[in-house]
Amino acid sequence: MTDTEVPLTDNTQYTDLDRSDADEAPSGVLSGQSNVLLDDTQRAAGWHEDSNQEWEEREARNELKHVAGLGELQDVTEVEYRKVRLERVVLVGVWSSAVTTQAKAEESLRELAALAETAGAVVCDGLLQHRSKPDAATYVGSGKAREIADIVAREEADTIVVDDDLAPSQRRALEDAAKVKVVDRTAVILDIFAQHATSREGKAQVELAQLEYMLPRLRGWGGSLSRQAGGRAAGADAGIGSRGPGETKIEMDRRVIRARIARLRRQIREMAPAREIKRGSRRRFGLPTVAVVGYTNAGKSSLTNRLTGSAELVENALFATLDTAVRRAKTHDGRAFAYVDTVGFVRRLPTQLVEAFKSTLEEVGEADVIVHVVDGSHPDPFSQIDAVNDVLADIEGTVSIPRILVFNKADQIDDAKRERLAALQPDAFIVSAYSGKGLDALRDAVEELLPVPHVHINALLPYTAGSLLSRVREYGKVDSVEYRDDGVALEADVDSHLAAQIMEQSIA
Repeated sequence: MTDTEVPLTDNTQYTDLDRSDADEAPSGVLSGQSNVLLDDTQRAAGWHEDSNQEWEEREARNELKHVAGLGELQDVTEVEYRKVRLERVVLVGVWSSAVTTQAKAEESLRELAALAETAGAVVCDGLLQHRSKPDAATYVGSGKAREIADIVAREEADTIVVDDDLAPSQRRALEDAAKVKVVDRTAVILDIFAQHATSREGKAQVELAQLEYMLPRLRGWGGSLSRQAGGRAAGADAGIGSRGPGETKIEMDRRVIRARIARLRRQIREMAPAREIKRGSRRRFGLPTVAVVGYTNAGKSSLTNRLTGSAELVENALFATLDTAVRRAKTHDGRAFAYVDTVGFVRRLPTQLVEAFKSTLEEVGEADVIVHVVDGSHPDPFSQIDAVNDVLADIEGTVSIPRILVFNKADQIDDAKRERLAALQPDAFIVSAYSGKGLDALRDAVEELLPVPHVHINALLPYTAGSLLSRVREYGKVDSVEYRDDGVALEADVDSHLAAQIMEQSIA
């Protein structure tokens, strides 16, 4: 069987795994009412020619096509958790013309390859199948499952990674056919989150998401399904009512997991007051916040570092930032505000993660300005914009918050693409966190959207109120300060909390 390769612009070659309709009518069948009279030899030759052409086209559509070049890493040693033998994986995806296009399906498989590499795997091969809908039993169909099993054996792969959310029955059936472990897209994302979580809250959120994903997918094998207690196994002294069919191993596992999920949810709820205290202190001092959101690996942390002068973790990997980081900055007139670097989003973000990280995403809903960072060098940046907007729509309070769209990585964009982005999004900023290009204009735009303190005060403060005056300079907008013999004459715009403190200490 021959592989048909489709060259792509980024030197990655995709091949498609199609499935044609077996009942499709041959296009070369001659009409019975034709006025052209052919002898038997001509009819036979014409029929064979058309039949051969039909079967060649059908075979070309139905053959397995490989996705090449997905496992080429620039530098394996730069990922610190790649210390043992890397897991070898084969990627599998199914797409339908009624739902998406082949280009989008290829891009989704590229993203899955990046996710698998970030999780610590080597991508050996990738396959796309074109069919009306995934097979209910094995996702790809029994025939294609056997072909994939042969590819897995040839590549000596350990795992099949499916670019979709598999039902437990589909995963089991595909595992039985291929004789290797099968994981879906959600499992890969959860694995990456588990590797990158560092704080106590982040680890609890990831574990909660993993257990909720695992609960309906438990599978018992052989002796693990044996009964735990029942009949004589309960013991002679157990008494009436203790003997029965007993609890199976898988039932016990489910009970333990449910108990752990309840405990984790309680722990995360108990962490909420600490987050509220931190947010409350920022609100108490009138500190405006700017939430930096965007697709994973769009350069949010790099941009935050550039804008604030901090040294937050930056890594060319998906989901390098899971824990919310707050960094202080100052406007041109000296007023303080904060940038909040959040977890990155991804297409089809697992619902378990959205629910588990809802407490972290609350920071976005409490922000005064949202900076939406997009990877401008991505082949399809607008699909990333749509994916982020879908997640933001689920966060309460984000609809009314002003937003700034930023295309990052301008140093990797050619002039033609820069002009296209500027034409499609004329209000967006095209910047480079690497070179610093365009950041001054972005800073000015952020400062213009920051809320202005709404209470105008004109007071005379004693010289002993130096700390209060310092807070006014940091959190308010000072119009004038005059040092007189009887005190400090201050005229400024501050928030209501700071205005009350000034009035308490002002000289009558």
